[in-house]
Amino acid sequence: MSPNRAVLEDAIDRGEEEGGNVEFKERLTRDTHLQDGRRASLAAQLRHRVLSGDGQATYVLGVTDDGGIAGVSPETFSETMDVLSLLADEADVYIDDVQTWGVEDGIVGVAQLKEGSVFDGDDKHIVVGTAGHVDHGKSTLVGSLVTGQPDDGEGGTRSYLDVRPHEVERGLSADLSYGVYGFDDDGPIRMNDPTRKSDRAQVVEAADRLVSFVDTVGHEPWLRTTIRGLVGQKLDYGLLTVAADDGPTRTTREHLGVLLATELPTIVAITKTDLVDESRLAEVERSIERLLRDADRTPLLIRRHGIQAAINEIDSSVVPIVRTSAVTMDGIDTLDSLFRQLPKTTDETGEFRMYIDRTYSVTGVGAVASGTIKRGEVEAGDKLLVGPFSDGSFKEVEVRSIEMHYHRVDRAKAGRIVGIALKGIREEEIERGMVLLPRDADPQPVREFEADVMVLNHPTKIDSGYEPVVHLETISEASAIYPDDGHLLPGDTGTATLRFKFRPYVVEEGQRFVFREGQSKGVGTVTSLHSS
Repeated sequence: MSPNRAVLEDAIDRGEEEGGNVEFKERLTRDTHLQDGRRASLAAQLRHRVLSGDGQATYVLGVTDDGGIAGVSPETFSETMDVLSLLADEADVYIDDVQTWGVEDGIVGVAQLKEGSVFDGDDKHIVVGTAGHVDHGKSTLVGSLVTGQPDDGEGGTRSYLDVRPHEVERGLSADLSYGVYGFDDDGPIRMNDPTRKSDRAQVVEAADRLVSFVDTVGHEPWLRTTIRGLVGQKLDYGLLTVAADDGPTRTTREHLGVLLATELPTIVAITKTDLVDESRLAEVERSIERLLRDADRTPLLIRRHGIQAAINEIDSSVVPIVRTSAVTMDGIDTLDSLFRQLPKTTDETGEFRMYIDRTYSVTGVGAVASGTIKRGEVEAGDKLLVGPFSDGSFKEVEVRSIEMHYHRVDRAKAGRIVGIALKGIREEEIERGMVLLPRDADPQPVREFEADVMVLNHPTKIDSGYEPVVHLETISEASAIYPDDGHLLPGDTGTATLRFKFRPYVVEEGQRFVFREGQSKGVGTVTSLHSS
């Protein structure tokens, strides 16, 4: 709910005028406003309002024809937004933003509409997961990338990725942060202020190519959250930061291990190069090269081999290294060139599937499930299944609307980070690790699966019944491991049966996962499923 009621009051003060761009609607219903010729008439009215406003219109909802505050129920407001979205499609406009206020008799809202079609996206939208030790400049570097603004030396641009008050209002958690910038024929499209929803939406609308960042947590005690960010999102690339004044740390090794274990093509950015001299930079580069070679990866220094070599060679075994400074902006152009040209790596084909990472509730809209679409695409109005619940069942829901970086879209494809408003379920019923599937899917959730596993670190041996936390997609669940050979030692590769401790989940053959407990860590690949 927006605290700025001035937006509502200003729209009502302007009022409905012939030739104006403000329209009052108490409510819109499918039965009344989409029947016979009414739909075409209302779409023409909407088009007229937008043209009268030089490409923009304001619809005040929940008010009478003379601007009196009436208010409608949340259910009626949601239906009103559904109908308005359909009218917008027909009028070749889109809903850019919606704000709501609670009144005595329900809800009133202001919808801003703009001329043109919503962003449909293309295969060039890449998603980058960031990692790195706390204070190694990870969020600061991303902040400078998405804004084009140098840091003040105190981590000022980092604040652009912190959770802001308006995000707290929407129920967004403060663990993973998201940033976005893009490119068109003229170069980078950046945000002046990423904390403004309109700035992010403008980038999504204007860019021919988008780069979304999933910015993880650098503190070692929160490694579990970092693993969720790297494993639970549909990432194309990893970006690992190492501060020049500190060098690789144990957390650096942990994060690199997760990135490489999931076979994610990764770039290493040496940050804070403005704080050290050339000899120290060369020393840190050598340390990173040794670290990569110890992990059977080939380091590629971009300053020596060039940007095109990095683009051509980067994969799960070749890791480019770039020097950067958010203060002097050194290396920003190099990263721009990489992100502008790097190909998308994830497969977008197949039946729609999205593992849910976060949930929140929006007044007048209801439950919203957020995550990265794993494959396929989804459209507003689609009928989906959500689950599994603790008993293995699923519930049918309908897609009310889709939002991508605060920009309302009609449809979204695999790889997009989206919030999907769902009709037919309460927010408190949805949990992280659940999945959204087409209504005609036949999901078979499981408690047990077979996997090929590798133990990366463990103080002794892993015996049958050992219970780490398994991170698979957005699932984070305590699970028991039963090695086929009875036990596994550090460095061992073998087969094992894994069993979720509390509930079933949707799991597929070929999915990669990380298991961790304390300092123990391993990786695995699902090879077969056991029916529940």
